[in-house]
Amino acid sequence: MSKYYCLIAGLPSISLDDSKLAYSVEGFKAEIETILTDGDRKLVRLFFLKYDNANLLSYLRKGSVSEFDARGEFSGEDIREICNMLKSEDRTPQNIAVPAYFVAFIREYYSRFEETENFGTVLPEDKLSALYYDEAVKCENAFLASWFEMNLNIGNVMAALNCRKYGLAKEDYIVGNNEIAEQLRQSNARDVNPRSSFDYMAELMRIVEESDLLTREKQLDALRWNWLEENTFFKTFDIESVVTYILRLEMIERWSGLDRIEGEKTFRSLVTEMKRESAETLDEFKENNK
Repeated sequence: MSKYYCLIAGLPSISLDDSKLAYSVEGFKAEIETILTDGDRKLVRLFFLKYDNANLLSYLRKGSVSEFDARGEFSGEDIREICNMLKSEDRTPQNIAVPAYFVAFIREYYSRFEETENFGTVLPEDKLSALYYDEAVKCENAFLASWFEMNLNIGNVMAALNCRKYGLAKEDYIVGNNEIAEQLRQSNARDVNPRSSFDYMAELMRIVEESDLLTREKQLDALRWNWLEENTFFKTFDIESVVTYILRLEMIERWSGLDRIEGEKTFRSLVTEMKRESAETLDEFKENNK
């Protein structure tokens, strides 16, 4: 397995509370593109494919690539070409390495969703997510496979809780076919507490009881952050540490983006309120000085 001594040693330290980053996810992806071996690049590609999932859904729904996340592996034109060829000729472009789950989803989308406007009771994004995780958890790298399985478990536990809360059918929202997914589908208990050998499950069950949504999301990312720390302790200069840096950058980038968006909302709200109060003051002044 390749070692990345110079790359890892030169990376600035980061923490979950950081508000400014030396790298963006997109920038770091470009930085390591020519450094990684072919085998390691394929492993990293699994992570970036989730952005392609969002781009694919956007294209299928809108018929355009106007809203496009550049962090994905495929360009907007790649996605357009993949979809058009699968729809018209039932084959993929020879010059693009298209994942098998991508092909399966697009075929099903055009054969079922475009005609009936649904996948039965399953949303297209849930169907795509299920196919993505089914492929990701089979990754030959044990670290990445475990990472994807942990996130699959977190998503399914959250889905089961929401189904219990809103009276929804669990089988329509729980994805994947691992042990936790099957337990959650089969359980009729009012509480959601699957039996598991995963060492993070007890902490996860504590976190999901948090009523404040923002606090809960922060705690879930802290759980992920600590899991990455524990599982790369002896892999300091391996591909696992490179992937960990990407994953942590994404977490910080997401929270920075949320903070900025919330800040903009607050600013617009204040401006609107100031305009309203100014208009009322002006009306009152006119009324008093007729």
